[in-house]
Amino acid sequence: MKYDFENISPRFGIGSKKWQEMKGNPLFTDDVIPFSVADMELKTAPEITEGLKNFIDNNILGYAGSNKKYRQSVINWMKKHHGWDVQADWLIETHSVVNAFFTAVKAFTQKGDGIMLFTPVYYPMYKAIEVNERRLVEVPLINNGISYDIDWDKFAAAAAAPGTKMLILCSPHNPCGRIWTKDELSRLSEICLAHNVFVVSDEIHADLIMPGFKHTCYATVSEAARSKCIICTAPSKTFNLAGMQLSNIFIPNEKYRKLFQAEQATDADFACSILSYEACRLAYTHGEDWLAQVIDLISTNKQLITDFMQEYFPQVKITELQATYLLWLDFRSFNLPPAELERINREKACLYFDEGYIFGKAGEGFERWNLACPTKYIQAALNRLYETYKKFAVK
Repeated sequence: MKYDFENISPRFGIGSKKWQEMKGNPLFTDDVIPFSVADMELKTAPEITEGLKNFIDNNILGYAGSNKKYRQSVINWMKKHHGWDVQADWLIETHSVVNAFFTAVKAFTQKGDGIMLFTPVYYPMYKAIEVNERRLVEVPLINNGISYDIDWDKFAAAAAAPGTKMLILCSPHNPCGRIWTKDELSRLSEICLAHNVFVVSDEIHADLIMPGFKHTCYATVSEAARSKCIICTAPSKTFNLAGMQLSNIFIPNEKYRKLFQAEQATDADFACSILSYEACRLAYTHGEDWLAQVIDLISTNKQLITDFMQEYFPQVKITELQATYLLWLDFRSFNLPPAELERINREKACLYFDEGYIFGKAGEGFERWNLACPTKYIQAALNRLYETYKKFAVK
């Protein structure tokens, strides 16, 4: 069936911070939506919504725990889509992937330990290090103009430095949309294993792979890599289910799994909801066709922006989108301070992006554009962008 990716449901008044940022902007019209926070402006797959309605009609919404049907759906999804045979007892549920890497930091490192990040990177990763009194070991990625690469010399030196205990790996990478190849992950694992560095692999975007590319789950690189890592996944980005508050965390090594669970048990309540388990099961069981059409939409929206920029603003560099629905654009050629770029976007063009600086200093002058929305809103945004910045246009 063809899914409805043309109509949206405005989200004012329901607690959406993403939408509330636009409240009161006199430029706001019906063709304006925010392109910031990484959830979709697309209707949830009807297979999920109708399945949840049926579940509510026939079940009591009491306290819940994991169940066999849910766990089997996760196992099947990982096998079919990522080629990884996971065991049921490796799976631990958390409210979110962010929750998982916060727990991992506390479970597997001590105060003062060094934790590596490839920067610029998803901003809660910095917070997980800071609030838990660990030490940020920044390994800046190399921007080659159209993509980003690992600086292997700096990474090897950082891994070997005294006190470095962990790498939080964003795979695929957010915000630059980079997929780490199997060869890169193998090299990375060899360095980490050589220096006893634990890997927390955030693979929340692993299902959102653009045509022509392939994601490799870090745990499939080798048995040794699998024994010293956790893999963080979720249906939340894939199926726009962030509000369900359920992530699927895989810890193959029993020792580390018990450490993680012991740390998790220090929270007052880490249980997930009965509806979150069912939403995940429905998504992984019935959501493939919907996801395939979403990926086609993202690819279409990406190409629309790319063609527009090539025609009117070729000086704005766009990082190749290999995965995620988040396009990373370099506006530094406009020579605007980051705060001024943000102000103009919001006050002159009514454009709400995630500002590059929130991903670290290397992100200053960049914008992260959420493409998971109806194409007509992308076109309207491009029209506003042109009118706002036409003095920079080449024609």
